[in-house]
Amino acid sequence: MTDFATKRLAADADVVAPDGSDVRILLGLAGGGAAHFQLGSGKTSRAVTHRTVEDIWFFVGGRGEMWRKQGAREEVVTVEPGVCLTIPLGAHFQFRALGGEPLAAVGVTMPPWPGDGEAVVVEGKWLPTV
Repeated sequence: MTDFATKRLAADADVVAPDGSDVRILLGLAGGGAAHFQLGSGKTSRAVTHRTVEDIWFFVGGRGEMWRKQGAREEVVTVEPGVCLTIPLGAHFQFRALGGEPLAAVGVTMPPWPGDGEAVVVEGKWLPTV
């Protein structure tokens, strides 16, 4: 039986993701893990793809855009608090913060994030600034 866990969002980032966003690691279980991602105002991430995990992101702050590409399918979605989206296995993605505040999202990764080498930098839609 798994114990209960509780955690408060840290004031400072735990790590910088391969895409360039600040990551505050939240909690996880056997099937997945959660983290808070934040990209500074006016910044554009590096485009990446994941080797073995897929994500669900729920935006909680700021305003911006998320680009996703999988095979011939490609789209740019406007993101802001209340928008939820998926990043399927193998999809290329990139995001940028528009406006005067950071873009923030809570992401759930399934299975849990395996560590270094999971994210691979790919060619994106926009020039990264991080």
